[in-house]
Amino acid sequence: MAEIISNSVTESEKIAQNFAKKLKQNDVVAFFGDLGSGKTTFIKALVQALVEKNIEVTSPTFIYLNIYQAKLFDIFHFDVYRLKNSKGFLEMGFDEYFSKNGICLIEWSENIFDILPKNSKIIKLESLSETKRKVIIDA
Repeated sequence: MAEIISNSVTESEKIAQNFAKKLKQNDVVAFFGDLGSGKTTFIKALVQALVEKNIEVTSPTFIYLNIYQAKLFDIFHFDVYRLKNSKGFLEMGFDEYFSKNGICLIEWSENIFDILPKNSKIIKLESLSETKRKVIIDA
């Protein structure tokens, strides 16, 4: 487990880019943190590090899932903020993405914690000030 203090958005992006280099097919990355803690910012930098061209990365809050084509595999970006529990996630068949030879990035993972694969990588983000974040990586 690593705990890193980021003093700026740029530092958080660099942490995300370095983390992205360690990801492989079928990895599930579960993001935890309050609203405004930097989950989407971290994911944007992570996705940009894995794709071949500059693309717009947005949080799929109202559609639950965005799919991005990376160099070697697809990236499945979930935002399950609107789900109250894992039942809806399972009913939509989203759990099948855990083994679709891509990587899953899940914002608001606490809402589906009970069904996350045991080997999920955990990233906890905590806002310490307007620009400062604590990043805890348990991978």
